[in-house]
Amino acid sequence: ISTVHETLCKLSLEGDHSTPPSACGSQDALNIEMAVKTKSVDEVTIVNVLTNCSNAQRQDIELASASKSALWGHLEMVIWGLLKIPIQYDASELKASMKGLGSHENSLIEMICSRTSRELQEINRVCKEMYKTDLEKDIISDTSGDFHKVMVALAKGKRAEDDSIIDYQLIDQDAWDLYDAGVKREGTDVPKWISIMTVWSVFHLQKVFRGLDGD
Repeated sequence: ISTVHETLCKLSLEGDHSTPPSACGSQDALNIEMAVKTKSVDEVTIVNVLTNCSNAQRQDIELASASKSALWGHLEMVIWGLLKIPIQYDASELKASMKGLGSHENSLIEMICSRTSRELQEINRVCKEMYKTDLEKDIISDTSGDFHKVMVALAKGKRAEDDSIIDYQLIDQDAWDLYDAGVKREGTDVPKWISIMTVWSVFHLQKVFRGLDGD
């Protein structure tokens, strides 16, 4: 865990690197393989190599299967995470969150709700390429109830993102619709809430909720 901590600290403090492309690639893969093959894994070399290349440069590093089998635990997770492009990492994390019995709902929520529509569309594409599966179908088979409906709607990547036009009439209408669908009635009109929450941009929804608060 200390090595993982060191790796993450170096990445957060130094950020993305501008190392020339020639400095990251086949030689780094060889250095990592040698570090893995030592009697006790040379974790310092692995950390130094991976944290001194940008994500784009790390894509040129390919590890042999023997090196892969020698890695384990948290260090293995960090290394494979660093060797993936962000979209591939998102796809793999979503897949992992729905693996086995039940789902890791917190991970699913964080990934689906924090990505842009364009990113979610790319994640859907990469999921099909990497796992020959459909993200929406995975969510359908692994979740249920209203939570399932929200996640499926958001995962489609259809949420509006253009915040350049502010439609105050629509904001007021959505605020009243949410009020009528929840506060005003006994029981909640869940489909109405889901339809509004998963279609409009975050900027639009922030103004809608300010309207509900009476601001």
